[in-house]
Amino acid sequence: MARRPLPRILSTGSAQIARSRELARTAADSATDVLQPLITITRGLRRLASAGRRRWAETPKDKRGPLLFLAASVILVVVLVPYGPLLAVITLMAAAAWQGRDRTPPDPEGPDESQTQRLQSLYEALVPYFSTAEDPSPLYAHGGEWEKAFPAYEFDGSGRITQLVIRYPAYFPDGEAEPRARVELLLTAKSGRGREYLFTWDEEGNELTVGVLDPLPTDIAAQRFVTAPGEAVLGFTDPIRVQRTLPLTYGAEQRDVPPVVWRTGARSTEPHLLVVGQPGSGTSTLLRSLALQALQYGDVLIVEGGGTGEYACLTGRDGVLGVEVGLAGALTGLEWAAQETERRLIAANQARQAGQTPPEDTRRPLWILLDRPTAFVPLAAADGREDPQSLLQVPLRHGRAASVTVVVAEQFDSLDLLSDAVRQHTRARVVLGPASAGRLAAVLGAPPHTTPVEQVPPGRGYARLGAGPVHRLQVPATPDPYDDATSEVQRQAVLELLPPRSTPADAAADALPVPVEAAVAE
Repeated sequence: MARRPLPRILSTGSAQIARSRELARTAADSATDVLQPLITITRGLRRLASAGRRRWAETPKDKRGPLLFLAASVILVVVLVPYGPLLAVITLMAAAAWQGRDRTPPDPEGPDESQTQRLQSLYEALVPYFSTAEDPSPLYAHGGEWEKAFPAYEFDGSGRITQLVIRYPAYFPDGEAEPRARVELLLTAKSGRGREYLFTWDEEGNELTVGVLDPLPTDIAAQRFVTAPGEAVLGFTDPIRVQRTLPLTYGAEQRDVPPVVWRTGARSTEPHLLVVGQPGSGTSTLLRSLALQALQYGDVLIVEGGGTGEYACLTGRDGVLGVEVGLAGALTGLEWAAQETERRLIAANQARQAGQTPPEDTRRPLWILLDRPTAFVPLAAADGREDPQSLLQVPLRHGRAASVTVVVAEQFDSLDLLSDAVRQHTRARVVLGPASAGRLAAVLGAPPHTTPVEQVPPGRGYARLGAGPVHRLQVPATPDPYDDATSEVQRQAVLELLPPRSTPADAAADALPVPVEAAVAE
């Protein structure tokens, strides 16, 4: 995935602030080390003074006179004794240093009893995976020492493992997917379910590092993202997976979050996208988010097979060519899209042969968003009409050269009904909602780098662009503003991004810019 640098004020400003904070932190640590004796003595003097005030307050008033006389006598004796003031200062400093010492109990060295039992149990569970009968000195053996196998470990407040380094023998087939998957599944079960773990295999050093990933933020609302034309933000991921951040607004606060940016257009290697998920997983939310981003620079045609009215807020808006929810409208709209793709290709080819710049209307991005297109398959078969997916072959095959982008959202149980053209040309993939590792690998083409969990928030999943790595993904919250269950903050965020409505809703179905020569009758 090509990454474009942010503007200088955004890219260098945060880096300079980070360097300044690091320098200030280093200087503060150095000053603390140098001034530590003075800090300790000052703390001790303060504690001695507090103890003296408490003792004076606790002394009855009739005994304060004799106490003052005793203190004055001691001071007089100290002054008259040779080297008395010097010895008194040394004694006072020693007492202050003793009183000002750090009384925080030191952290226990090594794990406690419960943590030791957990590590020993995990070690015993790994014995069948990391040992063979032919090994003369096995690293893993029943009743063996776990300290040699686990050189580093960390626990959270509840006693569960958060970081663990595992050494394994060189003969373990760490280059094969199945043995690694079995070990990862075991570690997930023994370390605590309900969390996402990151497994980093070091084949050269024969070490496996297990880490617990922080949950991705779910409070990112729809907003204008700082992207270039032709870039679309699918969602946000871990900072260790990408080298770019976007400034996002959280009310009055602003933070930099790493995004998953999808490059579309003529220079894209993955010009079309397939989104798969369960009902309620956020596939429609992602399509709405992409539609709002696409309307900044291009036109959008929406075909909804579910018929739930998820995109009614876009009807009649500037740049929205149509929101089709019926079979006839879907066939009409997709037939026009195929003809428009051919027209753009012919016009661009003629302009290049004449040595001229392609017309502006051929370079304006056209987005075709299809939500559950397989819902039209049984309807088309019952009416004796063609499958609307067959009209996607031209936009899918030649869409990159014609600035046409196709996004298809479908559910897991209907994947078998997708056409071969959709499967072949949608090399950018997104899976949302709970899914097993096998399902994720089947859709994305590669297993995820983390362990999927059973319960995830809406819009949570994985993304892979072509042959790139698999990213954890959280889609920005872009709900239907007409839904009663939508919060007022998120509703206003979506409404502010909608373009003005220039076409009446009743006439929006006839708003295609080029009439279709062979329109499908109702």
